[in-house]
Amino acid sequence: MALLLWLGLSLLVSVQPSAVKNCHPGCHCEVESFGLFDSFSLTRVDCRGLGPSTTMPIPIPLDTAHLDLSSNSMGPLSDTMLAGPGYTTLVSLDLSSNHITKVSPNALSKLRYLETLDLSHNSLESLSPSCFNGLPLAEVDLSHNSFQEFDMDVFTTKVNGEPVSVDLSHNKLVSVSTTLHGRVLHIQSLNLSSNQLLSVPTLAGLPLRYLNLDGNPITRIKEGAFSQLKDLVYLFISGLRELQEIEPHSFKGLQSLQVLDLSNNPKLKTLSPAVFIGLDSLQELNLSGSGVASLPNNMLTHLPSIKSITLGESIQCWRTQKQGQFHRQLGQVQHNDVLSCNVEGIVL
Repeated sequence: MALLLWLGLSLLVSVQPSAVKNCHPGCHCEVESFGLFDSFSLTRVDCRGLGPSTTMPIPIPLDTAHLDLSSNSMGPLSDTMLAGPGYTTLVSLDLSSNHITKVSPNALSKLRYLETLDLSHNSLESLSPSCFNGLPLAEVDLSHNSFQEFDMDVFTTKVNGEPVSVDLSHNKLVSVSTTLHGRVLHIQSLNLSSNQLLSVPTLAGLPLRYLNLDGNPITRIKEGAFSQLKDLVYLFISGLRELQEIEPHSFKGLQSLQVLDLSNNPKLKTLSPAVFIGLDSLQELNLSGSGVASLPNNMLTHLPSIKSITLGESIQCWRTQKQGQFHRQLGQVQHNDVLSCNVEGIVL
């Protein structure tokens, strides 16, 4: 019976690459078949590094699902460069490292099934408000470009209500905005690390679950900086070399936050207990590599769900129960939660 079950599962998940007819001579094409009796298939086409003399659009098989056009020195992306047979079925497209300076408003308009788009390592400074119009995007990589300002409203034109992950790391961003005007932005993951942001951007209206602000020149986090992000679960504010102060109530409103990374912020010396007001769901707090050397003993009052706190290089603190005295009226022993660390003198 076990052998029969194993054989059945093997039929469902096996992938059988095979040669593809009509493949461009400079590309590598293969069909991957899967499912019971190989009833489903998709075509992967790798056309990396063909050179600037290559004429676009490159002919590709009619049922191509994944296309890699990276490192081809494409330059500005015109309306015709991604048009033609085979492009309409694309699910993922890699256009990274192509010296792309501009994406015309209709350059992606034919890619009605596109879920994953990689435009990283180009020279983009702006995007047309309608460039993603009608696309069912789930992942967009815009990292390592030259954006100084970015309006998240560009993603309101994508179709369906599925969440999208956006990577804007390693740009030159000084401003990130959302205007919405009653529209809905289904962005759940946003990476803004390694930019030039001087303060926490206003991201009201985004149903974010993940936000990364690592490596920005932020000097102070002000009260209510994240108050509109009630769905946020993971928040990374690490490597802020100039961060000196986090004001009380800065994290107020983050009722769903479970992981907070404040590591490698050397100028951050103290944290008031009031900083953590509102973090009722927080389970992990990372302060390693920061200037914070001790914790107030009433910290658990504001962190009812905390499981672990990391300080220094190897200082670990965790919630433990300290057994109290027998309570006569309740008829039971009362337990008090306390913060214990593997180094003495951390909890003051």
